[in-house]
Parts: sequence; structure tokens; C-alpha cells
Amino acid sequence: MPSSSSPARGHLIAFAVFSASYFAHVGFFNPYLSLWLKEQGVSVVDISFLVAIQAGTRLFAPYVWGTISDRTGERVKLLRIGAAVALLSSLGLFWNVSNLYWLAAVLLVMFTHTSFMMSTSEAAMAHLVSTEGAFDARRYGRVRLWGSLGFLVTVFAAGGWFERFGISDFPMWTLISLAAVFFFAWCLPNLKEAPHPHEERPSVIPVLKIPAVRWIFASIFFHVLAHMGIYVFFSLYLDALGYSKTIIGLLWALSVVAEIGWFFTQSRWLPLLNLGGWLVLCAVVTTVRMGLTASLATWLPVLVVAQALHAITFATHHSVCIALLTEHFPGRLRGRGQALYTVIGYGFTGVLGSLGGGWISDNYGLAHVFTASAAISLIAIACAWRVHPTG
Repeated sequence: MPSSSSPARGHLIAFAVFSASYFAHVGFFNPYLSLWLKEQGVSVVDISFLVAIQAGTRLFAPYVWGTISDRTGERVKLLRIGAAVALLSSLGLFWNVSNLYWLAAVLLVMFTHTSFMMSTSEAAMAHLVSTEGAFDARRYGRVRLWGSLGFLVTVFAAGGWFERFGISDFPMWTLISLAAVFFFAWCLPNLKEAPHPHEERPSVIPVLKIPAVRWIFASIFFHVLAHMGIYVFFSLYLDALGYSKTIIGLLWALSVVAEIGWFFTQSRWLPLLNLGGWLVLCAVVTTVRMGLTASLATWLPVLVVAQALHAITFATHHSVCIALLTEHFPGRLRGRGQALYTVIGYGFTGVLGSLGGGWISDNYGLAHVFTASAAISLIAIACAWRVHPTG
């Protein structure tokens, strides 16, 4: 196995391709799941419930899989197992979709085996791109941008396809995309970090007792919660405003183009502020983005600007979080540190954002979901500010 200071080029390419395939699946599945469910006659409240299942699995799956990967060192093998089960579960979308409980069961199995993939692959990548224990932003960005490219291709292609042929092909897109994830999981190098027996496994509790770490996770929670309006309700919101599926796909694609630009050049910009300062800036820009989306979404140029801000509100924030977690959760803590990021950032927030957003939209309208998001991002600013002095 290559040293962390000089990772084999082939290994990085393999992870780049896997990242592209995983986010290619996410790129059509997340934006269009709600629209497909709507076509099946599912109500907005029930759609919120089904989408919340994905977030619900993030409450336990990433940490369970992360603990196993820390103990065994078999991160790649776990990715392959998860990809296989997710692929098989996608077959359940081809029948009995009128039954809400069947849909819930299928999505539960699928999400349990996909929701840990990001944190586990990020942990493996962080190990490869770290130089003498330090996070290498340039290497990480060059690998991670391929995930964004995968997302871009499918969100754009799926939007055009569903606009022309209808969204009834959604299950087939799911099957094909997960087959690609399965294939490229098996193309990953069979790397294995040194296993760590239970008695040698350090606890995360001492790290979580550090005040800066607690504020980091608090800022992550509110920052990502503010984005749940985008992740869950953005497509429904635009559809209700009369935008075509092609325009919806283009707006999603624009946000990904913006994040690709960031990931490719982030090593140039990150040194301009300390990591805590970047957390504050990301939260401030999130407030602006959500405010624009809530109040001026009928004007397409405003949505273009708001989606371009994704470079800061997501891509910058994500890289900063990975760098902070790599610093505070090194070595045998890495898998659980990344898992906590997923659980706190995308698990609890996903459940609360999906269900809460569904209630807000049902009672006050979809625009108010984004008004609430702007308000929540103000809390993220306050939490990030507590990190800033030590970040």
C-alpha cells in the first residue's frame, strides 16, 4: 500500500471514478424522486415521509458501518457489499409502487446501504490524500470534483429525458445507476487499513469534549438543516411555479458546475481564511441564497444567482468540514468522525427538514420552507462564529 504522502495515481483515479458513479446516482435520484412519487399519486406529506426515510437511515447506518470499517480496516469491501444490496433493492421500485408501506420498505433497505457510502469513501480518500497527517486540499478537490461531474451529467440528462419521455422511467434509471455504482465499487483497489481490535480502538468521547468540536458539529447541523429546503423541496417548488423539468434540471446542473469550479481551485482560496472563518462565510452566504430563493424565485435570473452560490454554501462548506474532521479525528477515529458528520449533518437534519418542511409547505406553502431555511442559517452563523476564533 502506498504511503499517505505519495498515494498511487491509480488508486486516486479509481476513487474518482467511484465518486463519479455514486454522485451520478444521487444526481438524478434526489432531485427527481419527489416528482416521481408525485406522479404515482403520493401526497406532499407522504412524500416528505418517504424522503425522511433516507435521512432516517443516516441516523444509524453511517456510524454502524463506520465503526465496522474502523475496526476491520475493510472500507472497500463494505462499499462493495452496500452497493450489491442497494442494487438488488432497486428492483422493488418496479412493482406495487401504489403501496406506501412497500415503497417505504424498499427505500429503507436501499438507503441503509447507500447512506454510508459517502462517509466511508470520504474516510478512505482522506487517508489517501493526507500528507503526513495533514489534509491535502488540492488532491482532495481534484478527486472529489469527479463526484460533482457525475452528478452534473445525470441531473442534466435525466431532466431532458423525463421532460421528453416522462418520469415513469425513474425506476430504470435507478437500476442502471446503482449497477454502475456496484461495478465501480469492484474497480476500487482492494486496500485495507490495519485492523484495530476493540481493545485498541480509541474512543471519540474525548474529542467530542473539545468545545471547538462541539461548535463545529452544531454549525454543521444548522447549516445543512438550512439546505434541506433545496435538497427535498426545490424541485417541487419550481414545478409548482411552472418551471419545466428541463429548467429544473439546468438549475440543479448550474449548482454542480459551481461546486466543480470550487473543488478544482479550492487550494488557491482556502488559505485566504482560517477554517472557522470559512464556516462563518458559508453560513452568511447561505442566508442570502435561501432568502433569494424564498422571495424572488419567479424571476429566473435570481434563481441562477442563488444556485451559483452553491459553490460557497455546499462545496466550500463540505471541504472545510472534511479538513476540520481530518484534523480532529485522525487515524483510527477517521471512520467514526466522518460518520458523525453524516449522522449529525444529514441524518437528524434530513428527518427534521423533510418532516418539518412538509408540514410548513402543507400549511403555509412551499416558499415559506425557504424562508425558514434562511432563518435557520442565522443560527448556523452564530455557531460558526464560536468556531472562528480557534478555527
